[in-house]
Amino acid sequence: MPRENFNDLLAFVTVAREGSFTRAAAQLGVSQSALSHTMRGLETRLGIRLLTRTTRSVSPTQAGERLLKTLAPRFEEIEAELSALSELRDKPAGVIRITTAEHAANSVLWPKLAKFLPDYPDIKVEITIDYGLTDIVSDRYDVGVRLGDQVAKDMIAVRIGPDMRMAVVGSPAYFLRRARPKTPRDLAAHDCINLRLPTYGGLLAWDFEKGGDALNVRVEGQLVFNSSTPILKAALAGFGLAFLPEDLVREQVAEGRLKRVLEDWCPTFPGYHLYYPSRRQSSPAFNLVVDALRHRL
Repeated sequence: MPRENFNDLLAFVTVAREGSFTRAAAQLGVSQSALSHTMRGLETRLGIRLLTRTTRSVSPTQAGERLLKTLAPRFEEIEAELSALSELRDKPAGVIRITTAEHAANSVLWPKLAKFLPDYPDIKVEITIDYGLTDIVSDRYDVGVRLGDQVAKDMIAVRIGPDMRMAVVGSPAYFLRRARPKTPRDLAAHDCINLRLPTYGGLLAWDFEKGGDALNVRVEGQLVFNSSTPILKAALAGFGLAFLPEDLVREQVAEGRLKRVLEDWCPTFPGYHLYYPSRRQSSPAFNLVVDALRHRL
């Protein structure tokens, strides 16, 4: 195949991974119609259909799946080598893609990156907020951020934050209507604001521990959100009890806008860790970002 068609192969890999001409075209910086024309031309030259198209999605055929498995690692190797060339530059450069949850992005990543990035204008960082425990290899992220006990054993993990605790809080107005719970079992009589987990579609269980007695409590309430920010706002408005990271509500508790309960039932657990595959080829830009995010006592 002539060399000029390598761009067509890269376009095919992008469409197959994204499962969408719209997203692939945006990623490649071309129009959707041009990308569709490229794919039809590639299939014509090869004499075989590579993609199955529907009104809602695009997926590789059996032949396309075979070609994708062959091509994708090669293109990744080329991209890694091109990134490694930044070692020859006076200033490290490159794009680092990070997937993380909202709380980690606000409490850990941004404060550190805000200090680091001004000194390295050629390093670009893309942060995607995602609670779904994304597969960073298949979705082509450079690193992910999870709590320490959620990192897979085959990944390299770097601690980027201190140990954490959760806090159960409610507004003074709420506690005018309801007695304060003395044990986690008392939460059954309370309105609790739930967090929906996208990974399995269920609601986050509230975990407690005291004196070796561990409880996993399923709570009920009028409101369910998939992000911590609206949960905090609903708690401040008196709609119920919230189960949130301690640092997220520290200011509101200090100011008296929220009251904390069951504090002696909230244990400490491993904080946020940055993780990436052990086989990943590092670059100066990648190493600098990891070091900037590393937790130091």
